Amino acid sequence: MTLDLMLDADDEWDSSTDWARLAEAAARAAIAESAWPQLADGERAVELSVVLASDAEVRELNSTWRGKDKPTNVLSFPQAEADDLDGAGAPGPELMLGDIVLAHETCTREAEEKALSLEHHAAHLMVHGTLHLLGYDHLEDGTAEDMEARETRALARLGIGNPYEVAA
Repeated sequence: MTLDLMLDADDEWDSSTDWARLAEAAARAAIAESAWPQLADGERAVELSVVLASDAEVRELNSTWRGKDKPTNVLSFPQAEADDLDGAGAPGPELMLGDIVLAHETCTREAEEKALSLEHHAAHLMVHGTLHLLGYDHLEDGTAEDMEARETRALARLGIGNPYEVAA
């Protein structure tokens, strides 16, 4: 797999962190724990974008696209359909998974509240966002449990502990 990662970082995000490396590792770990691990092994290029934004930017997106006039920690905007994912291991044009947007102030506050590093919390949110791009959701108990288990396994691949145990 060739992962084409487009990273756009707001000035508020610490430039000493290699956000591109973290985002790529998080996306690869999430893909490996998805129903489409062939995305990681196939010849087809896969693209997703990660935007490290401010709370104000995320609030505007959340209001426009979800009708919720407040910031949130992560937003995902999927572009691929299930049929695109099923055939993703075969050669073909680049597969556009979609966009993930993280809000700096919200992510920082949540990391502090959970006594986590910003990098570990952001990695969790990037895994979470990538799983959303792959069609996973947490709207019902069964789907939430499945998505949480996939997140936990993906984070373990990155050497990051279970964030749900920390929160409990």
